[in-house]
Amino acid sequence: MSSKEVLIDGIPFPAEITRTKPLALVGQGLTSVEIHFLQIKYNAIGIYMDKDVTKYLKNWEGKKRNELEEDDRFFTALFLAPVEKVFRIVVIKEIKGSQYGVQLESAVRNQFAALDHDEDEEEEEALEKVTKFFESIYLKKGSITFDTEGKGESKIQVENTSVVEMIQKWYLGGSIAVSRSTIKNLAAKFEEILSQ
Repeated sequence: MSSKEVLIDGIPFPAEITRTKPLALVGQGLTSVEIHFLQIKYNAIGIYMDKDVTKYLKNWEGKKRNELEEDDRFFTALFLAPVEKVFRIVVIKEIKGSQYGVQLESAVRNQFAALDHDEDEEEEEALEKVTKFFESIYLKKGSITFDTEGKGESKIQVENTSVVEMIQKWYLGGSIAVSRSTIKNLAAKFEEILSQ
């Protein structure tokens, strides 16, 4: 492991990646499920963001990790901040893509329902596109982009803003996020970042 990498459950994540500009690893964690009293880890998560995100988080400067962790408004400001973000999800435990797709679809629909928001036709199409994409693939251990058997690399781009926000909320949604370890890590990192 180089000094410019962080290990998340033994999986190396670069401390910084470059898209249109450098993005720093600002949060990391795992998703897991409990089956018969066993905790099964299935994804390692790395959250990358443009350092300019701090411009949108001024209200939380000087806050402690536990205050940030408990404040859903902080996480809402984080995922709504108009900066470039990359969510790097690496498979730890192989699962059928349809299992992941159904979880994602269910989370997005639940978030829309909590907002008392009926999906419009465009949102419904975007959500169906995501679910359909995952139906035919198998998420292999160590895959970063989702690999389809014999078909090489597969990617999907979701263009509906509302659906993208709900997917981001699934990972960055504070108390409703899919990964508590990611939320705890983000709070700790942003305590440090926002105190500088």
